[in-house]
Amino acid sequence: MTAQSHEDDPFEVDRAVQDALERLTLVADASEALSSTLELEPGLRRLCRVLVPALADWCVVDLLQDDGRLRRAVLEHRDPDALSPGFLESLLPRAEDSSGAPLARALRGAGPLRLADFPPPAQGMDALHRSELATFQQLGAHRAVLIPLRARRRVLGVLTLVRTGPGGLDDQDRLPLIEDLAHRIAMAVDNANLHAEMARTAERLQRSLLPELPQAGPLDIAARYDPARASAEVGGDWYDAFLLPDGALTLIIGDVTGHDLRAAVSMSQMRNMLRGIACDRKEPPGKILARLDAANEVLYPAQTLTCLYALVTKPVANGHWLLHYAAAGHPAPLLITRDGDTRFLSGGRSLLLGVSPETMRPDAVEPLPPESTVLLYTDGLIERRTEVIDDGMTRLRQHAAALSREPLETFCDEIMSGLGESSTDDIAMIAVRIPPATSTPYTATAE
Repeated sequence: MTAQSHEDDPFEVDRAVQDALERLTLVADASEALSSTLELEPGLRRLCRVLVPALADWCVVDLLQDDGRLRRAVLEHRDPDALSPGFLESLLPRAEDSSGAPLARALRGAGPLRLADFPPPAQGMDALHRSELATFQQLGAHRAVLIPLRARRRVLGVLTLVRTGPGGLDDQDRLPLIEDLAHRIAMAVDNANLHAEMARTAERLQRSLLPELPQAGPLDIAARYDPARASAEVGGDWYDAFLLPDGALTLIIGDVTGHDLRAAVSMSQMRNMLRGIACDRKEPPGKILARLDAANEVLYPAQTLTCLYALVTKPVANGHWLLHYAAAGHPAPLLITRDGDTRFLSGGRSLLLGVSPETMRPDAVEPLPPESTVLLYTDGLIERRTEVIDDGMTRLRQHAAALSREPLETFCDEIMSGLGESSTDDIAMIAVRIPPATSTPYTATAE
């Protein structure tokens, strides 16, 4: 009877195949966790839930901040009760340049580091080492592996995997898998950093292009802008306000399609074109929007946007001012009286700009009662993916009615905090408060 070699042992072959399949499954699950959300830390948390307990009893992802300190972004334990609030996200002590702490060494690019000796925290070389040893002691550690998170020749943080009992965590055949996972994490962190920097650049650009509000005599003006909260993106929302030579106050709010730097740049182009047209042509709002649509068709074909252009003119009888406006695909302005009555101004409506430049652009005129407020806003204030638009409009009316007598700055702050927190889109809004009927005669000066 011939002895069977080890290589031909079917049980060994089956185990090897099973082990390979498990590794492929782990890598696939890890990749899916990282790509399941645009937000970095929720993705990292989902990833750690894949690694625990498949590779570790608990794991940590520490990310390097701009000031050189590590922030504990995620700590996941197989026993959730083992984690007290103190182990949640926090800044760690600064790593000294000569520190021998495993975390400090990993930050300098050393690794993978395999640990099997965990002295008491009091024996730590510095504050970071003592903090690291305290975590090992309190959560239990029998073996650990630390991997620097490298991308584009930079270390962005450290992945720590820990077993609380005997296991194969640091077996040589496991290290390539762990290093591959660390590389995927590093790429996700680097991409998130690049995305955040682009969003910050676009937001700075967009905020720099938003105007200083004019001094409009007895009229009170306030405006707000807030980028998308959920995705950290910036879009093409903008507001504008300026005085025409005849004393009319121009109010503009618009939204260029897109959520990126291109949309922010397009917004600035539309704003400047509309300013030039408005100052050059003393025409009704509908014709002003028609001229903007024609210019957009020539200069930026295929670009679409919504826009509302309005003029607030001197008071007429009984202290009522006039709002002369046109809306191209834009949400209707909201009028709020001092007594809390609310009404959407639905006149002067037409198709959004950039679709059909031959479209007729009607306009409408509304009287504005003394001490009333007119609010212009973009759709991010009222639209939610999980509900119909009427729900958002009703919510806006209710909030605005409750704030009808508040100072205008407070009115805008409360509208933004009450409705903007749940929005996934960027928001721009501008509001004007009409003075009491006994106010002094209207005089307006541009800054």
